[in-house]
Amino acid sequence: MLECKNLRKTYFRKTAVDNISLELEEGKIYALLGPNGSGKTTFMKMVAGLVKPTQGTISYKNQQIGVNSKKEVAYMSTEPYFYNYMTVEDVGKYYADFFEDFDMSAYRELVDEMELDMQTRVNKLSTGMMAKVKLAATLARKAKLYLLDEPLNGIDLLTREKIVTAILKAAGEDCTIVISSHLVEELESFIDGAIFIKNGCNVMVGDAEEMREIQGKSIVDMYKEIYA
Repeated sequence: MLECKNLRKTYFRKTAVDNISLELEEGKIYALLGPNGSGKTTFMKMVAGLVKPTQGTISYKNQQIGVNSKKEVAYMSTEPYFYNYMTVEDVGKYYADFFEDFDMSAYRELVDEMELDMQTRVNKLSTGMMAKVKLAATLARKAKLYLLDEPLNGIDLLTREKIVTAILKAAGEDCTIVISSHLVEELESFIDGAIFIKNGCNVMVGDAEEMREIQGKSIVDMYKEIYA
């Protein structure tokens, strides 16, 4: 579904992503792992078509990233990006204006499952509630590739469980999900593949079960070893 070759992104003298090459398969859930500052967000933004690579190529279904890929790639950023006057319902209408594949009924269902009120203003939402709204808006798109940037960061255990449940419900044979995180223990039980990024480079990529068999350790233990 997605292929990256020798991907590099520099900002003046700082290299955010350095020579990443990998392939993502359809119908899989991938964990994009690494500590803060390792290059996860920059990588996702390049795949989403929001940032242009300094070097290398990205192809989505054998085509370069561009207008066509953006129609099928849904990116959820770490930053809040809604206007303060908006209600949770307004967020859905906002997405519906921008994305042809946005399903308002699916959004309402996700909001209800996450125990949110459609009339609550976004400037009144807690960190966990905002995370739920962002995820609901993203997953309500009928996308083929979902890029979720730190969806579990800074929120309580019960909220994490609801978010993971929503992600697993959205998963299917015809779509791929990439979840960036440094909370490896939250992801290990359900991911199909893992991508370890360190200092902008992918130091290990592969099927999660095969990694565990070859390395003889859990994904959590691999994470500790790589980033110790």
